[in-house]
Amino acid sequence: MNENKKIKIVFLTLFGITMGLLETAVVVYLRKLYYAGGFKFPLNTINDYTVSITEILREASTIIMLVSVAYLYGRNFLTRLAAFLFCFAVWDIFYYIFLKMLLDWPPSFFTWDVLFLIPVVWTGPVLAPVIISFTMILFAWVFIRADKLHNGVRLLVSDWWIFSFAALAIFISFTIDSTLFIFENHNFSEISNLNFNELFALLKDYIPQHFRWWIFLVGEAGLLTGVGRVWLRTGLK
Repeated sequence: MNENKKIKIVFLTLFGITMGLLETAVVVYLRKLYYAGGFKFPLNTINDYTVSITEILREASTIIMLVSVAYLYGRNFLTRLAAFLFCFAVWDIFYYIFLKMLLDWPPSFFTWDVLFLIPVVWTGPVLAPVIISFTMILFAWVFIRADKLHNGVRLLVSDWWIFSFAALAIFISFTIDSTLFIFENHNFSEISNLNFNELFALLKDYIPQHFRWWIFLVGEAGLLTGVGRVWLRTGLK
């Protein structure tokens, strides 16, 4: 990796770390406002529409920020995707590091957390997104390294199918518990016309019961298989 690329990686890392700190700061404020006794399920309903829509816009803006930085880093789709995943992973890992430093939370890797709100509520034990984050860093390293060695790397159609299936499995593993809770208590016609505040209110009695580790691990295995195929095909050392 040439000197210019190394410098860019350093700044991608710094960007991810500082995004993690910024995300932690927002969560510290929100927990002071809505979870003065400590964060736990069931979730407190945010009745202030301005606060809730701001939180949705904030989450969307973080993705746009990551896409923007990744676009500036990469020279093609795959290197930009690699940079996006790398920054996302560093952000997520340091988000939990800073939460532990500032709030002494989570108490364990198996503590449940709200991970994301778009397009539905994502929940899961902290260990799961941390595992995915390290996998994304591996993905980024393989694709950036392969691109340098071969002046570009292409994915086969079968690679795209593997990665798509893996991503879908992981998405389902994070969203199925909260989604099933909503549909067990409300029918589709009740839910379809609700705004975010009203939809979030449906989770006021939601306490996570069961993380589908087997679905998650199927997705994780798919990601590692896809990365491994690229690694072997490009002869990385």
